[in-house]
Amino acid sequence: MLKTGVANLPLHPGKAPKWLFKRMVKLSRGITEVIIHEYGSDEFLRRLSDPFWFQALSCVLGYDWHSSGTTTVTCGALKEAIDPQEYGFMMAGGKGKASRRTPQQIEEIGEMYNFSTAKIDELKYSSRMAAKVDNTAIQDGHNLYHHVFLFSEDGLWGVIQQGMNSETKYARRYHWLSERVDGFVCDPNNSIMGEKRQESVLDMATRQSEPAQKTCVDIANDNPVHLKTDWATLTRHHNQRTLDNWMNPEKKREPIVHLDMPRSINWNKMKEIYDFQPRNYEELIAMKGVGPNTVRALALISDLIYGDKPSWQDPIKYSFTVGGKDGVPFPVDRKAMDESAEIIRSGVEQAKIGDRDKIHAIKRLKEFISPNFKDFSTDSLAARKEDFNSIGI
Repeated sequence: MLKTGVANLPLHPGKAPKWLFKRMVKLSRGITEVIIHEYGSDEFLRRLSDPFWFQALSCVLGYDWHSSGTTTVTCGALKEAIDPQEYGFMMAGGKGKASRRTPQQIEEIGEMYNFSTAKIDELKYSSRMAAKVDNTAIQDGHNLYHHVFLFSEDGLWGVIQQGMNSETKYARRYHWLSERVDGFVCDPNNSIMGEKRQESVLDMATRQSEPAQKTCVDIANDNPVHLKTDWATLTRHHNQRTLDNWMNPEKKREPIVHLDMPRSINWNKMKEIYDFQPRNYEELIAMKGVGPNTVRALALISDLIYGDKPSWQDPIKYSFTVGGKDGVPFPVDRKAMDESAEIIRSGVEQAKIGDRDKIHAIKRLKEFISPNFKDFSTDSLAARKEDFNSIGI
């Protein structure tokens, strides 16, 4: 699975003014028409799944370049502007309650595109699992509140979703693209964008966590009585004196993050898992009701009892932040940035909109492309081409 990125954005209260939103819809429709005409609906979907390109598009449409509204308002404008029958491309879901209609909208548009029942079910599963991974398998403190599922009449799909951290007042955006599918729990992260790298993020959806994934499945498929024994070993008060054995050797007075244990385990759910006997980790986390606490508890037991350590590294790779131009920590791929900007600029110039709107849009794009991008990875940007109960989390 090619997961194309993440972006961290400050939470800003309020709504976009009606006059601004109407212009965003008009401009987004014009840019969409040109890009789909020039490159096709699949390529337009790929571009939206690129976090940097999406961010630039949001600025061109006239929204604040770094706020959480760049996700919700831009997706809303695009969804209103795009006619699935005309463009061969659709967007389902949205913010809050709108996300609950994602499965129904996938079914409706899937039938319009004459997709088979199996294909529609596959798309619905993909929507649900993308949300499950970012909300449960990757625990970075952001709870999803926005989920948009994109797909074309050729069956290519993507996800743009956003989570909120109520303590830091930042939102984090996650992008997905269906090409080169390797599964939902084996490095779905390709180019991750964020405000900053966080410490001690549990990432059970990476190849580094494969040994822990297998151990978690073995634990869940074993008699829950044994799991209760392991759980008691880690949580009994009199065992707290053994925490010295789990100290970071380089920082002898600083306990490692593994000790942040969930308060409880849903033992009824563990019995259901035992009865179901999932074959692999994806089947395990795909089960309804398997949430962050269950995932974290199993990961900690895998680590501390059985020695199979999950990844505790934030999968972030890219950040919108001043300073990338100096090449620290890595150079910015200016060519890829310029190519992305050129596609949007061409779309604006060819769009059927007023000259004044074109001038303002291109000016906003130019301001955005100023050096404000830092790369946390050796990967180049060019390589990146390559209430949620309703969707079952």
